[in-house]
Amino acid sequence: MATLCNFVDNQAVPASNNETLDVTSPHTGQTIAQVPLSSSSDVDTAVAAAAKAWPAWAALTVNARSAKLMALHGLLTEHTGELVDLIASEHGKTRAEALGDVGKGLETLAYAAGAGALGAGQATYVSGGVLCRMDRAALGVVASIVPFNFPFMVPFWTLPLALAMGNTCVLKPSEKVPLTMARVAELAASLLPPGVLNLVHGGGAVAQALIDHPSVAAVTFVGSSPVAEAVHARATARGKRVLALGGAKNHLVALPDCDLEMTARDIVASFAGCAGQRCMAASVLLVVGEQPALIARVVELARALVPGSDGPLAMGPVIDAAAVTRIAAAVRGAAESGAEVLLDGHGPATAFAVRQAESGGFWVGPSVILHRSPKDSALHEEIFGPVLSVLHCADAQEALAIENASAFGNAACVYTASGAAAEFFAQRFAAAMIGVNVGVPVPREPFSFGGCKRSRFGSSDITGDAAIEFFSTRRKITTKWSVPADQTWMS
Repeated sequence: MATLCNFVDNQAVPASNNETLDVTSPHTGQTIAQVPLSSSSDVDTAVAAAAKAWPAWAALTVNARSAKLMALHGLLTEHTGELVDLIASEHGKTRAEALGDVGKGLETLAYAAGAGALGAGQATYVSGGVLCRMDRAALGVVASIVPFNFPFMVPFWTLPLALAMGNTCVLKPSEKVPLTMARVAELAASLLPPGVLNLVHGGGAVAQALIDHPSVAAVTFVGSSPVAEAVHARATARGKRVLALGGAKNHLVALPDCDLEMTARDIVASFAGCAGQRCMAASVLLVVGEQPALIARVVELARALVPGSDGPLAMGPVIDAAAVTRIAAAVRGAAESGAEVLLDGHGPATAFAVRQAESGGFWVGPSVILHRSPKDSALHEEIFGPVLSVLHCADAQEALAIENASAFGNAACVYTASGAAAEFFAQRFAAAMIGVNVGVPVPREPFSFGGCKRSRFGSSDITGDAAIEFFSTRRKITTKWSVPADQTWMS
């Protein structure tokens, strides 16, 4: 049984204590590795290495750093198959989903490799003989604390652009899926100077030590809203730049003129893809008017999904036993509150229940719940699993009011054949990422990923041009070499 090491100065370094946590396969429930629960002294070691490496890394030209990132892109592309296997093994994604995980992370890495143009400064003469210019300076050591749901993509939301702007990084992978980024760190060691990218395994104690460390200049976090809020408060109290992305309760609005087949397939792909374990997953479907055929088709398509790792109808397991319990409780609670469970992913006769009993893994089928009251808790609380809550709305105004009242502001989508209706909702949704006939409206570079309200704590987004701003400081330099004859205080 492999016990993972931390990765510091391009070397595998055992944790300073013997505490470990089992890494389990969601497919079988069996232990596949052990991850160390590192201590604050391990964090000190990693941060010291990053701080030592920072001056030389920041002193490189942006083109020199970009060249190394492009080389890393090529190397990781060569190892895509290996990374897909690791993601599928430790997370449970289907192979198609794992391939998308790697592909989206590599896309951000390719974008960051263009930082020579993206992060360029500017200069202009502002008056006689006076030149003003702006360039960007690195912050220093950046800490990145990431969740389990995308073992490759979410770390690569932060690392490439942080490195491109001249920072060095310390990453804490999720203790539930540490294998993927441990391998990435090993591969990156052949291209990046020692100390530029460091990895410390562990739980909450490691996260807190990174947030508190006086040599860490900035912190990024992705996880649940309560923890994101706590991370933001703790880091800002220590004077750090911080961006903490939280949870979501994403709403899809289906208008009467929507394309039934496209809408139904998109809805199922959104709420059941990645077993519902993504912050962009649809979780509430607001049906405007009577559309029984749409609801029936959604249930039919969701019922056709099967437990597995490959194939167009495959859906993988959820991350652990606690997730199974939480999802089952949410569906049961909705039924007890008076909602109708149109599809129960936990029924004993389902293929997922049979697979769970036979394998010992964490298999949960998709569930569709038809609510009668807009006050039902399943309509408001993040479940983070393959559960879709459906609610009928009398008109567009009612649907919009329900979406606007959500405490979260991550994503929202409208399905319609009307451009006017699409624009009506796009301009009024209280969310930061909006889709029109797109159930997972993830912005692609150069557009930035990030929500609003309780889905984001901090003033920036995590990718694209907003990340360039977050991971650097603007330096404004005013220069004068000659004194004009008509000199004033502004000359």
